[in-house]
Amino acid sequence: MVEVSEYEYEKVEEISNYLLERTKHRPKLGIICGSGLGGLADRLDEKDVFAYETIPHFPVSTVVGHSGCLVFGSIKGVSAVCMKGRFHPYEGYAAWKCAMPVRVMKLLGVNTLIVTNAAGGINATFGVGDIMVIRDHINFPGLSGTNPLVGPNDERWGSRFPPLNKAYDPQLIKLVESCAAELGLSDIMREGVYCMVGGPSYETVAEIRALHILGADAVGMSTVNEVIFAHHCHMRVIGLSLITNKCVMTWDSKDEANHEEVLQTGKSRAKDLENLVSLIVERCKQQLFDEKSVNY
Repeated sequence: MVEVSEYEYEKVEEISNYLLERTKHRPKLGIICGSGLGGLADRLDEKDVFAYETIPHFPVSTVVGHSGCLVFGSIKGVSAVCMKGRFHPYEGYAAWKCAMPVRVMKLLGVNTLIVTNAAGGINATFGVGDIMVIRDHINFPGLSGTNPLVGPNDERWGSRFPPLNKAYDPQLIKLVESCAAELGLSDIMREGVYCMVGGPSYETVAEIRALHILGADAVGMSTVNEVIFAHHCHMRVIGLSLITNKCVMTWDSKDEANHEEVLQTGKSRAKDLENLVSLIVERCKQQLFDEKSVNY
């Protein structure tokens, strides 16, 4: 039986009010940091930091490479809140609980969300260290009914049946590609489909081959639940995957995926990704402060 959200609107509002009472920042931008990518939060100026365990009703991150704190501050003159560490179903959290912080961000005032993750490369043309802007996703758990929107729908968040064909904002995808070119990163930039699987075990060769046939370019264990919640409550979304390893697609390969490789690649490419996000924020600053630019 799928676990239904216990977080009513009022409880999420209580969390957001707790935070707003303790920080001067009023964020318009939300950033979620993937494994090894917490340096994005360190780019914020005038930081206010809240450990997850100190925030009422908030989950706690248990994964190595995820620090577990909300960081408020400003980046390129834009007020922002950054999740330094996210939540995954394989930690034992329901899909809605993994995504719940996005609704907190919404009530804080966020209208644009940048999600980052570490992902395995399925597309043979992708190299380790490439950055993929997410065009679309495959929600493998969702195809079997594990969706963060399962249960009663509160119209204060969004409609019962939200369309997801434009979950990743097409205009912002173009902006990402333009910013990458400006920074000289075009050679490592890719565009593709991200597939979410449950984890925590890495995929078998047969599973990777199946995902390749389905059209997946990269695979990971996060992000999609957050994007669904964000789109449901009318946020613009940018998704960026750092390709931290090449998926094993032959049975006689001696390679094996491992979390240490993921963290090491994240560390080696972190500066490029941080510079890219900073320029994206600078280029779309006006949109971030313009609620009318969020159209559905």
